[in-house]
Amino acid sequence: MNSTQFKSACNDFITIAAPYLKIQHDSHYNEALELIESLMEDVGESSDNPMDLVIDLLANAISEYENQDEDISKFEETLTRTSGGIDTLRTLMDQHNLGVADIPEIGSKSMVSRVLSGERELSKHHIEKLSIRFGISPALFF
Repeated sequence: MNSTQFKSACNDFITIAAPYLKIQHDSHYNEALELIESLMEDVGESSDNPMDLVIDLLANAISEYENQDEDISKFEETLTRTSGGIDTLRTLMDQHNLGVADIPEIGSKSMVSRVLSGERELSKHHIEKLSIRFGISPALFF
C-alpha cells in the first residue's frame, strides 16, 4: 500500500466513522455503545488485536459525550470516587436496588458473592456485559 492508498483509506474511514468519533446526538451515542459491544465481542480476550485501536477511539468518543451529559457526569463522578471494579459494581447495585441474584452477567448468586467479597475478580467478559447492561464505559471498572 502506498501513501496515496493509505490516505484514501483513512479518508473513507473518517467519512464513515465521523458521527461515532465525535458524538453529537443520543442516537449516535447509542449506536456507538452497540458498536463497541460488537467489536469487543469480536476481539474477545485478545490483547494485541488491531481492532483495539478502533475500540479505543470509540471509547474516547463515548467518554467525551458522557462528560457533556450532566446526569451521566454526576453518575461517573460518584463511581470515580470509589476504588475499583467491586466498588463500581456495588454502586450500580445500590443505585438500581439489585441483589446478588439480579446480576446474571457475572453468573450465579455465589459467584456474585465471591466477586463482591474479593475472592474473585471481575473478568473482561463480566465487565463487557455489565458495561452494556448499565450503559457505562468499561473503564469505570478499572
